[in-house]
Amino acid sequence: MSDPIVEIAGLSFSYGARAALGDISLRVEAGEIFGFLGPNGSGKTTLFRILSTLIGAPPGQVKILGLDALSDRDAIRRQIGVVFQSPSLDKQLTAEENLIHQGHLYGLRGPTLRQRAKEALATVGLGERSRELVGQFSGGMRRRVEVAKGLLHRPRLLLLDEPSTGLDPSARIDLWRHLRQINRDDGVTVLVTTHLMEEAERCTRLAVMQQGRLLACDSPAALKERVGGDVITITTSQPADVRALLHERFGVEVQQIDGALRLERSRGHEFVPQLIEAAPGLIDSVSVGKPTLEDVFIDLTGQRLENR
Repeated sequence: MSDPIVEIAGLSFSYGARAALGDISLRVEAGEIFGFLGPNGSGKTTLFRILSTLIGAPPGQVKILGLDALSDRDAIRRQIGVVFQSPSLDKQLTAEENLIHQGHLYGLRGPTLRQRAKEALATVGLGERSRELVGQFSGGMRRRVEVAKGLLHRPRLLLLDEPSTGLDPSARIDLWRHLRQINRDDGVTVLVTTHLMEEAERCTRLAVMQQGRLLACDSPAALKERVGGDVITITTSQPADVRALLHERFGVEVQQIDGALRLERSRGHEFVPQLIEAAPGLIDSVSVGKPTLEDVFIDLTGQRLENR
């Protein structure tokens, strides 16, 4: 097996007395689109800041491209691209001019820099718009310029913090189409943080996080297989009574999430008539569906993934 692009071993991190990460261990392999999924306060932003070398990790606990994240920061920065959640573009400059200024930070100059800027903008589908002011671009187009900036110095690893934040569904699809192209055609490993299930579904593998802990790490499909069976959701005006009736009649553990009842059962559609018979007149509606990543998070934590 080749060396991992990112290797984290027993990482813990605190801001003073507040623990932000607790004993995190994982690997990101070359060629993956790897996602950190979790709500605000889950630790994914702290982890992103460590991986982008903005804050130091304890020695030996984080390696990026085989280099120590604490002692080899400069060498790592030359090989990674970073796209932060907050915008970093100058709206009074063209897309090309924004990239030219970015290139100067990496010591690029002259024809080489202009050629790289042209290639980076073409990669994200903006080759024909390079001379237009960024201030005239849509939110999705600006995000693609941010990605082009991160690709300018031809990194092996591209890190993106909440890449789809503020984008409408169409722009989100467009952005991810370009990220997959970069990953497939240029061999760039992509690492993202997200709280969006739709975005998480597009990743090769996911690390599910909550309160600084790593709860699970696998492909989206494998994570959903862990749920086991179909997910049955029941709405009722008397959740406590229905929950007690179902436990007494079938011995099933029923979760109450945001006023609705939830249980997992193989061949769920066959179980629905028995549910209605067990609680006559108490059930308002029943839905049956295959597990989603939202169900995975509920299964792991007992609550929905929400940002407050």
